[in-house]
Amino acid sequence: MSAVLAPPPLATPTPAPATTAFRPHQGMPPFDQSGAPLSFFEFWPMWAFYPPVMAYAAWLMLRHRGILLPTVANPSFPGGGFYGESKAAILALAMAHVPQWVAPFIALRRGATAGAATVELECRDALDRLHQAGIALPVVAKPDLGCRGAGVKLVRSAADLSAYLAAFPAGASLLLQRLVPFEGEAGIFYCRRPGQAQGQVVSITLKYFPYAIGDGRSTLRELILADPRAGKLSHLYLRRHTARLDSVPAVGEAIRLAFAGSHSRGAIFRNGTALVTAAMQASFEAIAQRLPEFHFGRFDIRFEDFAQVQQGRGFTIVEINGAGAESTHIWDRRTTLLQAWRDLMRQYQWLFEIGAANRARGFKPMSLADFRRDYRREKLLTPLYPPTD
Repeated sequence: MSAVLAPPPLATPTPAPATTAFRPHQGMPPFDQSGAPLSFFEFWPMWAFYPPVMAYAAWLMLRHRGILLPTVANPSFPGGGFYGESKAAILALAMAHVPQWVAPFIALRRGATAGAATVELECRDALDRLHQAGIALPVVAKPDLGCRGAGVKLVRSAADLSAYLAAFPAGASLLLQRLVPFEGEAGIFYCRRPGQAQGQVVSITLKYFPYAIGDGRSTLRELILADPRAGKLSHLYLRRHTARLDSVPAVGEAIRLAFAGSHSRGAIFRNGTALVTAAMQASFEAIAQRLPEFHFGRFDIRFEDFAQVQQGRGFTIVEINGAGAESTHIWDRRTTLLQAWRDLMRQYQWLFEIGAANRARGFKPMSLADFRRDYRREKLLTPLYPPTD
């Protein structure tokens, strides 16, 4: 990783001008649809794609004599942000140090018992807390524990919130976060070794949301099935839009097929690493340096205009992923299988080197017992979350 110029003082994001007409992918770099709609491995099951990467990670464990070194990659994050970490705890840390860059949220814990009366009380309490925090509906609801967009929903009304709480597992925690109402979304991967004065933005993933565009004749089901990409992933989209699959969208009507910015939930990822600028690098460097002992992870951001992001402003952080983050640019359909494996192996190399350096500084990795507990809890909860939008 090469050094960059020292960042300027952290500044408040500058809002972009309001838009007057909607179109898909507003504020994003042009959406390139040339070439194959999918790479041949893009939706392989985990057992088929990850073995070479996991074998390399196992070698790194032996080389650095530490199975759970990733859990000290970011000592201020729960478990380094490797697995089973609390989103609320990490966002609260960010709110304490860079509040002007983070979408406000409240954290809730569902009661241990179910029932309509309990849900009604919890919904009323959540609405009161949102009001006190200055957060208005709509909001984004998401589990406190989870990854790959599991359980993420857009909550537009009190009725939506009540339904989400009723479907959420009892005793589990969740977040309600202010909606950043823009199309633009990206994942900014940052890495800095302990003792290194400057880090680097090593990967940018541009996230495009799929749309069906009405022609005045075809049903939504037909539009999805006819799309070169969506038609190959119809199982991701049809079940979300069951109520309107047989309706006929008007000419030019754009229907968003996925809300969560997760590849496995249907968002379209493009590699935007070549678009990083010195101003962007400086801005994320300043944010990362403000976060205590943050060395490795991905900022998931939303914005109105990517050109402003390239100027180091005009974006809002909606999530920060730590040691368990992935360089998601690999899911660009132009990425080759060998390149994807190489990039992930390089990522793990940095992760273990950072973990080893932090261990040498006196930080202790999580115990196997604690890691197993957190792993089992997330694995148990994930299938119980409400369906993702």
